[in-house]
Amino acid sequence: MRSFAGRDILSLKGFERNEFERVFEVADELAPFARNRQNTDLLAEKILVTAFYQPSTRTRLAHEAAMLRLGGKVTGFADAKMTRAGDFYQESIKDTVHMLEYYGDVIVMRHFQQGAPHEAARWASIPVINAGDGWGEHPTQVLTDLYTILEEKGTLDGLDFLLVGDMRMRTMHSMLYALSQFDVKAYVVSPPEMALTEEFKKEITEMGTQFEVVNSVHDVIGDVDVIYMEPVVQPDYTKARQEATADKGLTPPEYKITKEILLKKARQDAIVLHSLPRQDELTVDVDDTRFARYWVEAFNGVVMRMALLALILGAME
Repeated sequence: MRSFAGRDILSLKGFERNEFERVFEVADELAPFARNRQNTDLLAEKILVTAFYQPSTRTRLAHEAAMLRLGGKVTGFADAKMTRAGDFYQESIKDTVHMLEYYGDVIVMRHFQQGAPHEAARWASIPVINAGDGWGEHPTQVLTDLYTILEEKGTLDGLDFLLVGDMRMRTMHSMLYALSQFDVKAYVVSPPEMALTEEFKKEITEMGTQFEVVNSVHDVIGDVDVIYMEPVVQPDYTKARQEATADKGLTPPEYKITKEILLKKARQDAIVLHSLPRQDELTVDVDDTRFARYWVEAFNGVVMRMALLALILGAME
């Protein structure tokens, strides 16, 4: 297994099964600190630099909370418009990261341009973590999702997944890359204009991901263990920011999960995950059911980032 020390976390495409397993093991070791709301001094001498060119709630704060739980410090920006990278100067990624690398020990970057964190990693002398790049990938979120499923189900093998939503989403790309390493099958449901591209389907097929495209959640919801959701009412992720319009549109029933559907059709032990935020595709009446696991994901998001930071910065091997 490759060492994580000093490593960029840019994509799950190259992750091997034993690497997933090691990250999950370290997450288990560190989870008690987060669960008991305690801090450790594991990274007391380290600084995390956040570079968020696109809005974020969970991803940015989970990384910051993880670093603080590990005893480290945090600096950075949550709005590129307040920096020279986003004002009149439009400073290049190269120039920006050449500066940021002197301010800390690891950079976490979210960007509206696909591939921007990869570009940053070319120039930075410290590790770069991809916190979501346009329509590209979101590796730390999907590591969180898989860890949540493992905790809930005890395994990642032998499960059937229902992936619902916009298949252009970075989470869906990372998830389908990751599933190539496990004995699972994914049913994919999306509006036609948001479907997996033929190029991407060819790529994940060659990687060994087992998947089948279906038309509606109603076709397979009774056959799956994990329901993994994203909205189909989405902003344009190639923009730094997009404000809501008066009429954003509504989610068609084929791509919507409600308490009624779950109680009538889903397996009793099925679980629902959603990286959030949601629109109307996941109704709030699901929140108090036995199916909901998206609040557990929020906790696990801190634990997973703790594990990654500890591994990348060499505090765990």
